[in-house]
Amino acid sequence: MAKNKKKEIPLFKNSIIETHCHLDYLKTMELDEILNKSKDQNIDKIITIAVSPENLQIAFKLANDYQQIYCSQGIHPHDARLFEEQTEALIRQNAVHNKCVAIGEIGLDYHYHHSPKDIQKTVFTRQLNIALELNQPIIVHSREADQDTQELLTPFLKETKRGGVIHSFTSGLELAQFAIDAGMYLGFNGIITFNSAENVREVAKITPIEQILLETDAPFLTPTPFRGRENAPFYIPLVAQKIAEIKGIDVEEVINITSANAQRLFNLS
Repeated sequence: MAKNKKKEIPLFKNSIIETHCHLDYLKTMELDEILNKSKDQNIDKIITIAVSPENLQIAFKLANDYQQIYCSQGIHPHDARLFEEQTEALIRQNAVHNKCVAIGEIGLDYHYHHSPKDIQKTVFTRQLNIALELNQPIIVHSREADQDTQELLTPFLKETKRGGVIHSFTSGLELAQFAIDAGMYLGFNGIITFNSAENVREVAKITPIEQILLETDAPFLTPTPFRGRENAPFYIPLVAQKIAEIKGIDVEEVINITSANAQRLFNLS
């Protein structure tokens, strides 16, 4: 009987930028171990994403405590109902720091109903305005809200000089084409490796490699063949590998171009 093939994370020579994870949510490993394993996979920069009033300062502190970590500041649509004046003041205060590279994770989520739609739309718009005023790019979450996402992004994209990314892209081709035409980036993570995610692979096929970002969304969405484990930034080479397969190009080229994309969008130092 043939032995089961050992699961391994491929190691590539070009450095990788992890553009979207939630380091403060990881529970199965200590942060230093995560960072060391990531460094071993040539992941030299990691952006940890704020999502709630409770973790704005946590993400900001991680970015200030570790050279390779950067952060965003923003309120996820799930927690839009918690957005208050002091929340906005803290976002504004932290977002001008050089280790804060975007306003996010902001947007709309109509799959769950943790916050009412009208509140989500209001808070999304308020945070888009913060990004405009502070000249920051945006990190957008959009789930089952394609039309409203497009409608609210349109005036922002007419004014912004920085643009943004729709992260963990699982939406339809229409929103994808809208974002591509507007010069936005699309973020792809472990979902692209799932057997059920042919729709995501179809979007990746039509997206120019110059507008793709690599991410994990760790601790969620662990790529195949490690599903069932907590996700972490060091799994991101599996996402690069799948995109290379879809695009029919060398994986080192995927890593080189997507890292340049991340550097350009987020102005990483």
